[in-house]
Amino acid sequence: MSLSPRIAAFLLAGLISVLTVVFLTFVEGVTRSMLFVVAISSLIVSFFLILYAIEILVYREVNKLYKTIHKLRIKDFTISRTTIVKNSNPFKKLNDEIFVYVARKQKEIEELRRLEQFRREFLADVSHELKTPIFAAQGFVHTLIDGAIDDETVRDKFLAKAAKSLDGLDALVKDLVALSQLETGEVKMHFEPVDIYQITLEVFEQLENNALARQASLKIKSDQPGGILVKADPQRITQVLTNLIENAIKYGNNGGKVVVSFEEEKKQYIIQVRDNGPGIPPEHLNRIFERFYRVDKSRSKERGGTGLGLAIVKHILNAHKSKITVMSKPDKGTVFSFKLDKAD
Repeated sequence: MSLSPRIAAFLLAGLISVLTVVFLTFVEGVTRSMLFVVAISSLIVSFFLILYAIEILVYREVNKLYKTIHKLRIKDFTISRTTIVKNSNPFKKLNDEIFVYVARKQKEIEELRRLEQFRREFLADVSHELKTPIFAAQGFVHTLIDGAIDDETVRDKFLAKAAKSLDGLDALVKDLVALSQLETGEVKMHFEPVDIYQITLEVFEQLENNALARQASLKIKSDQPGGILVKADPQRITQVLTNLIENAIKYGNNGGKVVVSFEEEKKQYIIQVRDNGPGIPPEHLNRIFERFYRVDKSRSKERGGTGLGLAIVKHILNAHKSKITVMSKPDKGTVFSFKLDKAD
């Protein structure tokens, strides 16, 4: 319970007065009149002395400390002015202010530590990913400079390999730039009615050679064949579907099946990209949308890719006010799902 200085001083003075009177009752010759005078006198004197000690020596100094903190850190505190005015006890005010301030600062420190760890991991990942194609291209070029350029067969072979490494480097840098722009909001989405069914067919056509190389079949499953209009950025939503379908082909089984399905809801469509591949182990599901995270690093390297595709997909869908989810069971396949609003 919060007490004002006067109430606290009065209670303490009353206690002193009672104790003084009780003590004097054991002294011979003390009359009731004397006890009454002593009780009143001790009550008044004690009251003013205690009030002075509390208000002048304690409360005033605490109030100064509170005002100083409040002026310096006013933006860091969340206690309303109404609460401050109503609460006359500076100890309580100071305690509330410090508690809120410490809690907020602790949260900021934890967030800074998390971001610092994330920055270190990101720099290490970027350095590793950039190093591989640069060293490969560098090795081929230096081999040619050292004399292999005179052999026409070796020259063409090494130039093709160097070009492939540099193409991979170019793709990585483009994905990094795109991801950075998406995260900072530099990329503005241009929403318009788009036919997601038609876009899927175009992506199938684009990835036909990939599917043939893996002997995979590409199918669309929909209760509403033909036009399915959603509100989206056509370029970015094409990028989303391309990433998801390409991954389904790349990491699915040879001779597997990739199915894109559309399910109608009241105001949205649910889009799912499903494969019947080996699936993703449960311990990896929470991290597959992180930059450069790979479930099987050796297989991922063999099959190419920058390791940024799913991170880009996640940010594009966030910009569409949607969220991508994943369900997967080992040896039973993987399903990526997201929703898009129906076009007006």
